[in-house]
Amino acid sequence: MIRFRFLVVLGFAASVAAQSDLVAANAKVKKLASGFRFTEGPAVDAAGNVFFTDIPNNRIHRWSLDGKLTTFREDSGGANGLYFDAKGRLLACEGGRRRLVRITMKGETQTLAATYEKKPFNSPNDLWTDPKGAVWFTDPRYGQQKDLQQGGFHVYRLAPDGKTVNRVASDLVKPNGILGTKDGKTLYVADAGGRKIYRYAIEGAALSKKTLFVPDGGSDGMTLDEKGNLYLTQDAVVVYAPSGKRVARIDIPERPANVCFGGKDRRTLFVTARKSLYSLRMRVRGL
Repeated sequence: MIRFRFLVVLGFAASVAAQSDLVAANAKVKKLASGFRFTEGPAVDAAGNVFFTDIPNNRIHRWSLDGKLTTFREDSGGANGLYFDAKGRLLACEGGRRRLVRITMKGETQTLAATYEKKPFNSPNDLWTDPKGAVWFTDPRYGQQKDLQQGGFHVYRLAPDGKTVNRVASDLVKPNGILGTKDGKTLYVADAGGRKIYRYAIEGAALSKKTLFVPDGGSDGMTLDEKGNLYLTQDAVVVYAPSGKRVARIDIPERPANVCFGGKDRRTLFVTARKSLYSLRMRVRGL
C-alpha cells in the first residue's frame, strides 16, 4: 500500500563559512517531508532516488527524483540502515526481526543472515556492501536489552557467497554507523557508545590497522563524498577530511540521524532528522 505524506519545502540558511567549498552557492537546507516518528537509513538507488526508513512506524519510504514521496514497504521489520547492492536490490537491517534481508523492487524479501554461531543477532543497525559483494554490518541494541545472546555489540561481515558470517570487530562499546571507501580498502565505523570514529584497513575478510579517526564524538549514520570527506551525524552534520581535520558543520533544524548523497547527479545531500527529511544542494558529488 502506498501512502502520501504532507510535503513541505522550507529553506534554512546553511551555516559556517568553512563549508563554502562543499555546499553549492546560495544553497539552503530544505525540509522535503515531515510527519514521521524517527527517520533513518537513507540509501540511493542507481537512478538517484532516495529510500529511507521510519523505524517506529515500521515503514520504508521512497523520495523520487520528481519530488514525490511514497511508501515502498509496510511492515518493514523495524528496518533501520539501508544500502543498495550492485544488482539494484535493497539491503536492510531489520532491527525488529534481528536479521539482514535483501528486498527486490517488487517487494520480494530474502533473509541473508539472522544468526552468528547459531545465536540470533542483537539488532542489526547499519550496513555497507563492498565492491566484491560482501556485506559489513553493525549489531548493537537500543531500547530494551532482553534476550541478548551475542555477548556484546559487534561488527560482522557476510561473505559474497551469502553463506559465511564472520565477526570482524569485537572491541567497540556500541558500533552503529558503518561505511567503506569506493575502492574497498578502508572501513569507517562509528562507535556511538564510545563516542569515537575508527578507521580500519580491509584485508580480505578481516580488518586491520585500527586507527582513531575522530576522538571526540560518535555518529549515527555517515556518508562519503568524491573527495573522501566523511560526513557524520552528531548535533549537526559535521564533515571531516581524510586527514581527520574537521572542515565543515551543517546545521539542520532537527538533530540529524543519517545522511546520503542522491539525486540524478549525486550532488544533493539528503538528511534524515527525527520527524523529517531534509536536503541541501552541494558542489561535491557523493560516491
